[in-house]
Amino acid sequence: MVYEERNMWSGLVVSVIGVIVYVVVVLQQAAGGPVTAVDWRPVMLWTIGASIVTAIVVNIVWGIIAGSRDPDGVRTSDERDRAISRMGSRVGQAFLVIAGLGVILLCAFQAHWFWIANTMFFGFALSAIVGGIASVIAYRRGLV
Repeated sequence: MVYEERNMWSGLVVSVIGVIVYVVVVLQQAAGGPVTAVDWRPVMLWTIGASIVTAIVVNIVWGIIAGSRDPDGVRTSDERDRAISRMGSRVGQAFLVIAGLGVILLCAFQAHWFWIANTMFFGFALSAIVGGIASVIAYRRGLV
């Protein structure tokens, strides 16, 4: 597995786990009440920060393990890697655009801050997850 593909996999796994943790914590804090009553700000910020740090740590540890097995191929990337990365970014950016439009609509209708922030949060999460899935599929099946 090449360097770029390892990074895609680790980012994908960490993103999915981060979203699941966020949803579970918010729903637990709501305890059957309205989710808008939950103090979601620290949960969201900690989830984002922990996900970034975890992705970095996983990349480093996985890189060390891969480097001990194949020292020559640890950080090599080629045109195919760059093309897959660009394609994954384009696929993921579509979800950021959709989330941005959703945020604008929610602002226009003066929705609660909870819904506005979570629309953007899940837009970023979907961007990372769907872009990661598209990249992993491209690594496995190739670019068409």
